[in-house]
Amino acid sequence: MAKKISIGNMSSAIMEALEEYKEVTDEIVKNAVDTVSKEAKDIAKTGSPERYGGYKKGWTIKKTIDKSSQVSVTVHNRAKPGLTHLLEKGHAKRGGGRVEGITHIAPAEEYAIEELEAEIRKGLK
Repeated sequence: MAKKISIGNMSSAIMEALEEYKEVTDEIVKNAVDTVSKEAKDIAKTGSPERYGGYKKGWTIKKTIDKSSQVSVTVHNRAKPGLTHLLEKGHAKRGGGRVEGITHIAPAEEYAIEELEAEIRKGLK
């Protein structure tokens, strides 16, 4: 039902509605970031090479920023962080030649970008 507001109180009513909308969208974004980051971690983990298993098991999620209106999450390899670039892009061998890269991080990143936007749009509808 419509609420009657005088002209003098209109700005405060608009600000109230915007604050309410902001709280709802912040919650939607935080939930979307949590679910998509878990899925991206799983994608990176399943595509990771498994020679001994330590690198594959090392994928984890770290919340770098968690404020009321801002959230930032990093999916990284805690166990062997120096191997990520070498395994993804390839590297030169000691005796000459190259080792081809195993693309396992890029698909997870692409999925996270697309899916995060889709999750937020779905939540705001």
